[in-house]
Formats: sequence, structure tokens, C-alpha cells
Amino acid sequence: MRDVTANPATTVVVVTWRGAGHITACLDALSAQTRPHRTLVVDNASADGTAALLAAHPSRPEVLRLPRNTGYAGALAVAAGKVTTPFTAWLNDDAEPAPDWLATLEGTLEKAPLAAAATSRLVRPDGTTQSAGVRLTADGHGADIAEPAGEVFGFCGGAALLRTDALKSVHGVPAGFFCYYEDTDTAWRLRLAGWDVVAAPDARVRHAHGVSSELGSPEFHRWNERNRLLMLLRCAPRGVAVNQLLRFAVLTAVLPLRPGRPAAANFRFGLRCRVLAEVALRLPATLRARRKITRRATLGRGAVWEAWAGFKLAPGSTTRSWLWRRGIRNRSSR
Repeated sequence: MRDVTANPATTVVVVTWRGAGHITACLDALSAQTRPHRTLVVDNASADGTAALLAAHPSRPEVLRLPRNTGYAGALAVAAGKVTTPFTAWLNDDAEPAPDWLATLEGTLEKAPLAAAATSRLVRPDGTTQSAGVRLTADGHGADIAEPAGEVFGFCGGAALLRTDALKSVHGVPAGFFCYYEDTDTAWRLRLAGWDVVAAPDARVRHAHGVSSELGSPEFHRWNERNRLLMLLRCAPRGVAVNQLLRFAVLTAVLPLRPGRPAAANFRFGLRCRVLAEVALRLPATLRARRKITRRATLGRGAVWEAWAGFKLAPGSTTRSWLWRRGIRNRSSR
């Protein structure tokens, strides 16, 4: 039997950037966990006093300070090389997990040997649910599920637990995403490799949400739009990826001709042109990554898309058994 006190099963990776206003509450909540663990804080070159708070915290977390801000995805990718425990937890620095959070997540994965990741329930300060998992929409967005569901496509990277070996086997985290969609892209690759993702609605986390990046800002929309397209080019069936890229480009081209268009930043012509330019610049590396993902896959891209893109399965069914019943395992469309 594993001695979890001397040899914990999980490394909790907390990524912070200018987290002086909330990192202490996060570490206090981790100190109150009922399950022993290792805490690794990756500091994205904060210059607001975060480093001093980390050094002074009584839990004495291990700190990895980076020379520049690499974003959430970049910091997770760096941390992956430092993790030796069977499980890796991702936790936002503005999140405060309940005392039994980690124990619940570990118990969920221990009972689900075919699952590579378990997603928490993130709750806003007002008590409403921000995310109980992630669904895949019919146009390839990763959307938060507001209520606990029997099955989820993916996990919310703000608070989740992953099998370390499974994460490494699918080439880890897409560091170049900087932030947003690194979690849904990872879920895509895990599912293509034959793994499941499960929900742990009793693993509750209070989440301030949007503290490190301004929701709705131009940068927020830039990362979201760019990374969704990159994720589809990496993971989705070829026709889906090309269709969504073309739709984005066509809508961008006609925006100047549309009076009264929405005021949201993601409808700004200049921002969308920048997104397309960044996708084009990254296209060769993205296609190389797609080929690597294909070599690791045990399920066809079309099978995963058909199972999850906007569809709901019957209560109590599992994706794996559903795919086998339909006889579409190892289907092409990669």
C-alpha cells in the first residue's frame, strides 16, 4: 500500500502571474486539504510582490520562477517536466478548493481506470456554478457546462486532476497557446488516444475567475479565437477544421461591409486579421503536431467528433461503449 503521507500521489501545480491579491488564499486552501500532496507554484515573472508572499507562506510551497510571462499554458508545460507523482493537478491561483477537493478527485480517478482526467466543479463567489466540465459545441468551441452532467467531453483547466503518464503520452500541454483552450486541446488528444474524461461534481472549488486576464478584453478574444482554430487544426477532422477556418476568414472579410455589427472585441476587423495572421504563422508547426497526434491516436477524429460535437448521449451510457456499439472505433477522417 502506498504511504501517501511520505509519498503523495499528486503534485498540485499552481500558475500565478501578479497574484499578490489572491495567491495566499489559494495556498491557505491547499494547506487545509485532507489529502497530502506536493505543491509546485510556477511564477510567471510577477513583479507585484508575489514572490515575497510565496517565500513567506507557512506551507513552504516549491516555487519555480520563470524569467518571463509564458502564460498559463507555457507555465504548465514547464511544470510538467518537474512532476514525478502519478497525478498532476492544475489549479488557478484565484481558486480556493474545499478541504476534500483533492481527495475527491483522486478517488474519482482511482475508481475510473480508463479515465485520464477528472474535472472539478468551479463555483463563482456568488455560489453559482461556473463550470462542471466542458462540452464540445457543433462549431468546435469548448463550452463550460453549468450543471453536473453524467458525461463531459473535457475538463476545465482551472481545477482538474490528470494522470501524469497519460498527459506525457499525448505530448503534454500546448505551450504556444499561452492561455485558453489548452485544456480542451488536451482533452481532445486524450480522447483520441483512447482515454476518458470524467466529472467529479463533489470536488468543489471557489473561483474568482478572470482575475489574471480581463474577460471580454481584446487579448482575451484574441487568445480564444486563435487557440480554438489551432485546436481544431490539431485535433478535429480535416473537414471540420478547414470549414471553421474558412468561416472565420469569410466573416472577417465581410465585417467592414456590415453596418451595426456587434461591438464585442471579437468582431473587430483588426483583431480578427491578427488572429488569422497568427494562425497562418503557426500553421506549419500545427500540421506537424497534427501528424504526431494521429500517430498516437487509437480513435479516429471523426469518431470523437461524432460522439461529442453538440450531441447528447443517453443517461448512464459511456462514450467508449457507445463508440464500440456503433462500430466506429479506428474510423478514418483524421
